[in-house]
Amino acid sequence: MKQLKLLLLGLILAHFSSISLAQDYPQKIRIAGGVHVQPDGKLDLGSTLAVIEHQGWLKQQLQQRGIALEYFATAHAATGPMINEGFANGSLDFASYGDLPSLVVNAGGVSTRLLVPNGRGGDAFLVVPLNSTAKTIHDLKGKRIAVHRGRPWELQFIKLLQSEGLEYKDFRILNINPVAGAAAVAAGNIDAFFITSQAYLLEDRQAAKIIWSTKGAPADWKMRTELWGHHDFIERYPELTQLLVTAWVKAAHWQSQEENKPRLLAFNTRDGQPESVFLRSWHDPTLSWRERWSPRFNHYVYSHYRHAIDISVQRRMIRRPLNISELVAPQYVERALTELALTNYWQDLSQPADNNSQLLTD
Repeated sequence: MKQLKLLLLGLILAHFSSISLAQDYPQKIRIAGGVHVQPDGKLDLGSTLAVIEHQGWLKQQLQQRGIALEYFATAHAATGPMINEGFANGSLDFASYGDLPSLVVNAGGVSTRLLVPNGRGGDAFLVVPLNSTAKTIHDLKGKRIAVHRGRPWELQFIKLLQSEGLEYKDFRILNINPVAGAAAVAAGNIDAFFITSQAYLLEDRQAAKIIWSTKGAPADWKMRTELWGHHDFIERYPELTQLLVTAWVKAAHWQSQEENKPRLLAFNTRDGQPESVFLRSWHDPTLSWRERWSPRFNHYVYSHYRHAIDISVQRRMIRRPLNISELVAPQYVERALTELALTNYWQDLSQPADNNSQLLTD
């Protein structure tokens, strides 16, 4: 009889313990990045989030825990500021967005963590009007160059200038958003425009021509967007953080398979962007399709952020220096790779040289 009572007591305690744990979960998880509002008011999911939605695994896992998955829509012209505001006021838990605004929010006192690197990154381009005689950045000295200040590709613009021994003061720099900048360069109202893959669209329309891009630059020059998470959420809900990271790695694995390229193109062109833009953006003869989507923390990631922090401090784009080791949380990706039996699927490029430990602690 005594044993029966103890057994019943144990079952009751386990029941209330499970209720307590369930109640400790948030009602919803909000994530931004590749989420925009279509003209009809519906959300348009692009990039990795479209793949995650297609796979359905994350939504299912969260539903089993009584948690809703909500998407945080942003405007194309203000993605970084909107996401940073969401992190700052606690209305956003995770976001996939650019390197520079991520550094800005951390330097401003809102703590986030880089959870999943987004492959080898994207490219930035310097374009000029179709009738321009400029061949290099030097040919544009004293001329009007438009670049949207504070956006991730501004770091690549600064790197280009530094590599050529140039400074902002050598040009007339105009702070113009991508839509206005594209119209201005097409009309010949500016002498050059620094932008992302939108450059291909301008080229296709014979509205401008590309004279430089990061296609031929070192790998750590690439423009990076990653999955970031609010530090408070990560600390309070490590299990839920792991679920999201695992879903991200599952999506990266799906994207890395050649047979899924047509479906991936369909996901990314729902907003009207031509397939040719993405195909050229993705093309890189030095990189396999599989490695393009690698979610691993490799030396390219650490080197990129080390340089990005240095540039941002020098240019007073961030308030204070940041320690790269305090920005990254690679343990979640490593666990996901193990759980998904993908440990050997992507190259391990974490140690390019003997100074890798320095990269982690700079």
